[in-house]
Amino acid sequence: MGRKGQLYMMAIGLFISQVFSTGAGMDSKSAGYQRQRGRNPIRNGSFERATGEAPTGWSTAVWGGQAEFGYESTGLTGERCVMIQSAGGADAGWTIRASVQPMSRYRLSGWIKTENLQPGTGRGALLNLHDLQPQATKAVSGTKDWTQVELVFETEMNESVQINCLFGGWGQSTGKAWFDDISLEFLKAREMVFDPEVEIDAAKTSEPISKYIYGQFIEHLGRCIYGGIWAEMLEDRKFYYPVTDEFQPWRQRPGRPSSSEYPILTGSPWKVIGPADTVQMVKEDTYVGDHTPLVKLSGEGNPAGIEQGSLGLVAGKDYIGRVVLAGDPTAAPIRISLIWGEGASERQAITIARISGEFAKYPVQFKAGAKTDGGRLEIVGLGKGSFRIGTVSLMPTDNIQGMRADTLKLLKELNSPVYRWPGGNFVSGYDWKDGIGDPDRRPPRKNPAWTGVEHNDFGLHEFIAFCRLLDTEPYVTVNTGLGTAKMAAQQVEYCNSSAETPMGKWRAQNGNPQPFKVKWWAVGNEMYGNWQLGNMPLADYVKKHNMVVDAMRAIDPSIVPVAVGNVGRWSEQMMTSCADHMGLISEHFYCQERSGLLAHVQQIPRQVKRIADAHRKYRETIEELKGKDIRIALDEWNYWYGPHVFGELGVRYFLKDALGIAAGLHEYFRNSDIIYMANYAQTVNVIGCIKTSKTEAAFATTGLVLKLYRRQFGEIPVQVGGNLLPLDVSAAWSNDRRTFTIGIVNQSNEALDVPFTIKGVKLSGKGRQWLIAGTEEMAYNEPGQPPKIQIAESAVSEFGNTIKVAPMSVTLYALEVR
Repeated sequence: MGRKGQLYMMAIGLFISQVFSTGAGMDSKSAGYQRQRGRNPIRNGSFERATGEAPTGWSTAVWGGQAEFGYESTGLTGERCVMIQSAGGADAGWTIRASVQPMSRYRLSGWIKTENLQPGTGRGALLNLHDLQPQATKAVSGTKDWTQVELVFETEMNESVQINCLFGGWGQSTGKAWFDDISLEFLKAREMVFDPEVEIDAAKTSEPISKYIYGQFIEHLGRCIYGGIWAEMLEDRKFYYPVTDEFQPWRQRPGRPSSSEYPILTGSPWKVIGPADTVQMVKEDTYVGDHTPLVKLSGEGNPAGIEQGSLGLVAGKDYIGRVVLAGDPTAAPIRISLIWGEGASERQAITIARISGEFAKYPVQFKAGAKTDGGRLEIVGLGKGSFRIGTVSLMPTDNIQGMRADTLKLLKELNSPVYRWPGGNFVSGYDWKDGIGDPDRRPPRKNPAWTGVEHNDFGLHEFIAFCRLLDTEPYVTVNTGLGTAKMAAQQVEYCNSSAETPMGKWRAQNGNPQPFKVKWWAVGNEMYGNWQLGNMPLADYVKKHNMVVDAMRAIDPSIVPVAVGNVGRWSEQMMTSCADHMGLISEHFYCQERSGLLAHVQQIPRQVKRIADAHRKYRETIEELKGKDIRIALDEWNYWYGPHVFGELGVRYFLKDALGIAAGLHEYFRNSDIIYMANYAQTVNVIGCIKTSKTEAAFATTGLVLKLYRRQFGEIPVQVGGNLLPLDVSAAWSNDRRTFTIGIVNQSNEALDVPFTIKGVKLSGKGRQWLIAGTEEMAYNEPGQPPKIQIAESAVSEFGNTIKVAPMSVTLYALEVR
């Protein structure tokens, strides 16, 4: 064995004896693997067991097109099998997850029957391993009787794999296919002795790391902008939903367990104060949107109006806002109250003595008397007749140009050099002109891609203000879904042209006479997906892409258009047909939770490498790329799994996710020659690196990694070799070559003493160390609570030949160069 006499099994730090023939000395997991070898790990691979009208353990998935699924009594053996068919084309499958032993060899096999199956843009009918793409069996097409297919594969670090009975595959097929007797057979285990040694050659450098690797992405989704970045405290402040006597604003999404799904706004959050029919929604002379609430008063001095609750208030904090009112002069006085308790003294009221028939804005200001998440804003009339409420706003007074001060503080620490906005799926149904002009007059809309209301309070001007506050660059996505080339060209003109142009003049009228000078432009989002509004066949989309870019460049030839990519046929065709119409090409990936620490962590760098390798191959095989240097903008990447704790898609991130993000950054550094930009999704709440409550904001574990590397890691990567596992190591010079940085990710739960050999640089032995670590891989940070995971900084007085590396940790060294 090695100098430490320790063996570490991939993904879990699992002890493995040198002989697998007996279970002696093995832990329970090893014994479980031992028992597993003689049976099929795919439960119900024959499809004979049923739960209701579906095979037990199996589920369906559609990645493109439309498919029909069947559970039929025409199996090869036994009685049952599964079926997939599509008339118009589909990429779909029956899927199941099976437990496997890490670092082992298996055979996947099964039987497929087809009827008039045309591969189309896909492959046909086949089996594949979702986690280990492009691992797949040969495809069956045409009309074939039961045909056996098989694949031998290595599990690598995985403790489980997702198996797909696949119809289509990397494209869409038509026809019909049946699948039966899916089997997974253990063949051989490979013993792994982890005795890490790190060798760094500082003289062998690669291309400088682009600062844009540390980019971010914000989308109009969940609580990313509204409830995260934007300081507005009120839901539906422009009354998209009608205010009614039936008060049921929040509901669970159908089919989702209440314990794991954040409730969504499906009705007005404004509650009526007064008898039935006090509030009517009128459609004549509305202030904004389709209707405006009209409040009828009894004339007997009884207050009547509306209120909104569940407001987060902080004791002693000031709040500022406005109410737009019109109505009968006799309806006054109008009383507006901020309430933090049930007692008469637990509120502050402001009285508006006079109103008129014309809408007018009335400013309000309050100071909360107590801390609560159950605060209320109440608007009532005390006179007679009626009055209308055009819109309402309430923010903490410490907001910065409408943005939350606590969130902005953390965003400044994150120091991202570029932000992509406004989507994401959202953009394919978004009209950018809705977000221009007086915020109170901008129309509220149903979010076109997600749940809830799009208030249009955060539009182009607010995004540019956001970027200027953070000293970052804007990266704007144009709508190539339901949008047009004209719409995109006008948006470029609005942002980048002088005030003498039609759109530039409009921009100046809205307060910005100087152009925004937006350089980066994403031309659409994920247009390959059937979930995308305006999705179209690839052959049609390449034409639309070129037409949109031509229109945008006619306005500003200096822009950098970023094309929609998706490794496989889509990216290949885009680069073949559109190479002259792109500066970068976008790719996206997300990873789920995986059992086993090392397997979970390694998903991220593996996906980065998969995409980089594919694009290197494109450079060799696509003639249209000759002489061009079209690099990758990996402008959506992250983990995405777990309950929605922080609003829609608002998942929580753990220490193990931080390790994966750090390892992912290392892989970006290793591919600095071909990956130019990466935008972590989606910054705040949602699947973001900063989480907020109503009154607090905190870095998630992943945010700490992004903040640390952006601020402390070098820019010129160097060669790293040796026996690294279970470590992931990267090293780089600073631009001035006065500092040498080393990043170490320990993907095991063991402390390690690791020999380091560093040549090509003379180090003084002194420097700084930053450590992100914990004792539990599921440790996380919560807004308003003391952080469980932090960045610990310390001085390095002597960097020796052997470094102690903490378990489950990210360690970054900045060392002085002599």
